Amino acid sequence: MAEAVFHPPKRKRRVHDSYESPLPIPCGQDCGPEKDFRIFRAEMINSHVIVRGLEDMEQLYGKGYFGKGILSRSRPNFTISDPKLVAKWKDMKLDLPVITSKKYQRSVEWASELLRRQGRDESTVRSILEGYTKPLEHPRLKTTEEVALGDEPNSEVVSKSEGRADREKLSAVNGVEGKPCDLEDSSERSDGLQEGLGPEPRTPDGSGEDVAEVPAPLPYGHWDALLLPSGGQPGDSSRRAGERGPEHVLVEEAVCAGSESEAVQAEDVLPQKRLVCRRNPFRIFEYLQLSLEEAFFLVYALGCLSIYYEKEPLTIMKLWNAFTTVQPTFRTTYMAYHHFRSKGWVPKPGLKYGTDLLLYRKGPPFYHASYSVIVELVDDHFQGAPRRPLSWRSLAALSRVSVSVSKELMLCYLIKPSTMTDKDMESPECMKQIKVQEVILSRWVSSRERSDQDEL
Repeated sequence: MAEAVFHPPKRKRRVHDSYESPLPIPCGQDCGPEKDFRIFRAEMINSHVIVRGLEDMEQLYGKGYFGKGILSRSRPNFTISDPKLVAKWKDMKLDLPVITSKKYQRSVEWASELLRRQGRDESTVRSILEGYTKPLEHPRLKTTEEVALGDEPNSEVVSKSEGRADREKLSAVNGVEGKPCDLEDSSERSDGLQEGLGPEPRTPDGSGEDVAEVPAPLPYGHWDALLLPSGGQPGDSSRRAGERGPEHVLVEEAVCAGSESEAVQAEDVLPQKRLVCRRNPFRIFEYLQLSLEEAFFLVYALGCLSIYYEKEPLTIMKLWNAFTTVQPTFRTTYMAYHHFRSKGWVPKPGLKYGTDLLLYRKGPPFYHASYSVIVELVDDHFQGAPRRPLSWRSLAALSRVSVSVSKELMLCYLIKPSTMTDKDMESPECMKQIKVQEVILSRWVSSRERSDQDEL
């Protein structure tokens, strides 16, 4: 058998992330301070493991690249802000999402549709949204100037940042006198906005009308009776999700109104824009979704994650059996995941290349995947029911796909003792008896082999 040659991983050209040390492993007082070690919280929802806390999401992904943002490509950094508007108003140093009026109107339409589905009539829906979406005063800027438009009974307050008279104005229109939006105390206002329509929610004018809010976005999947009994709702978990959502947004709107706007458009002159602070009627949250292998590794190997189901933490044995019920191949894939993680690789799902795992050095932001891994569980004589029966044609196809994306195809054999029974596999302690053999499969090219022989 030819010896496999290790090829260095291919580094990415543009790297925007800084490498952080992986999550610490608790070793006791002799190995360092334990204050750096913390227990993260996740929840089992709809056969998926979801992390809701902002700090937990940042730590898990930043230190080891665990999980994936459900609304992002990888790192959970989804935002509703328009990048062009953020760049346009960057001098204002605002701490709120900036969106267009069209996008805000779309959120209002979604909220109104949600209220109609709850049986509200049109007049009720209109009154709720009018009171909820009226302009507010931005709390971080002081009012320096009041501008009246014509003879209208209502005036608008135009706020400018301190010491910068040349900046564009940030105004909040008071159609009906509204209270300043206190962002640092937004969690109190969010109490009534949890899980659709909560008990006694409050609008900015304190009228007590309830306001629509999108439930927690969750991954697609089947409803498993073992993991989610009848009557449970995917969004019934934690209040922290509502407290961290963008309750207030800045909407870019045109200054001119009515006939003045039509006159400006007739002269082909762009109307002046301003930012108006409003409450977001339809909030969408970013969560970190962990694969079953990643979640169990954090619980079993590192001991830094607690997974809750209906407000109760799940034990290691319950997780081992539950994950196996949800994903029948979990035990096999987790053994391989545990093996490669322990060797310093960052394994990720290899579904898009037709394999079980992809192995990254340091993490996906720094290097391309080096290996595409197929995992098989066999006995001492390399016999057993294969997870995926491979023919010469399918094996050649996988090899060609891996080579075309600058990866090597690896066969990872998990060798279990012949005396091991299915009952022994019901505990993660069975991994202590498992041996691992890695085989790198390379495609034989006749022309290349002949040139190598001529050189010798």
